[in-house]
Amino acid sequence: MDFPRPFQAGEIAALIKGEIIGNPERQATGLNELHIVRHGDVSFVDHKKYFKKTLYSDASVIIINQETEVPEGKTLILHKAPFDAFMQLINHFRPFTVAGNLISPSAKIGAGTIIQPGAFIGNDVIIGKDCLIHANTSIYNNCVIGDRVVIHSNAVIGADGYYFQRRDHGYIKFQSGGRVVLEDDVEIGALCSIDKGVTSDTLVGKGTKMDNHCQVGHDTIIGKNCLIGAYSAIAGVTKIEDDVILWARVSIAKDLIIGKGAILLATAGTEKSLEGDKVYMGIPAVEVRQYWRQSSSLKDLPDLIKKLRADGHI
Repeated sequence: MDFPRPFQAGEIAALIKGEIIGNPERQATGLNELHIVRHGDVSFVDHKKYFKKTLYSDASVIIINQETEVPEGKTLILHKAPFDAFMQLINHFRPFTVAGNLISPSAKIGAGTIIQPGAFIGNDVIIGKDCLIHANTSIYNNCVIGDRVVIHSNAVIGADGYYFQRRDHGYIKFQSGGRVVLEDDVEIGALCSIDKGVTSDTLVGKGTKMDNHCQVGHDTIIGKNCLIGAYSAIAGVTKIEDDVILWARVSIAKDLIIGKGAILLATAGTEKSLEGDKVYMGIPAVEVRQYWRQSSSLKDLPDLIKKLRADGHI
């Protein structure tokens, strides 16, 4: 997430009532989680396991709950609850704003775009030229839609990310301050849900087509010219590279990379990254030739067990 202007670390510390350690004049230009942090960003860490990784990341300003040596080029902000402080910053720089109309007056809609009755277009949404937004679609605040995009009925673009931190008394929600960006010539099927990024953007690349009932998690990047079959579920912070095909009911766990040109056949599921230009099948997904070899071997298993029993081996 980018700030509307650069802020000094001291200004950030004042907003969250934290204590500056280091240069208070260091410039901060945005904020992001560790896995997508950029130079100039504010980030946070509240667990010793991630101290070193965060302190030596690209972040320029780091909210932390323990005094430590300040790495070169960083400013630290000491705060007893870094997570809560980070949520405060998200809510400050991108607060939820109520929309009083089905189509917000602050939305920018390109020439030739058709908005069917009942569609909701939130505050500060940008929609390009020659798009077709079908009835009862919801496009939440700040989303960006390119040219010639088609979104079918009852799709939800920009819902909050499914992201919570466990506390003794229950769960605390990680506020979603990012956006959804759909590039040119994307088509989204009916009843799809694409969650916005927590601090950055969830992106669907140019020319990608999505069937009905698909789910895309927060901060996921889907490349260009992909096909996503019905009921597919892609968890957050995953990267789907260009020209990937996911057939119906494919499930992909979080923090993975699916390589360029990979094809996952129907009902496949994976919790590991997969190489590109290969065809996969099964749960867990393996190359299709390996899958058929395994299936063929399984058919022989009853006869093998029967023979082993007859020979007294089991």
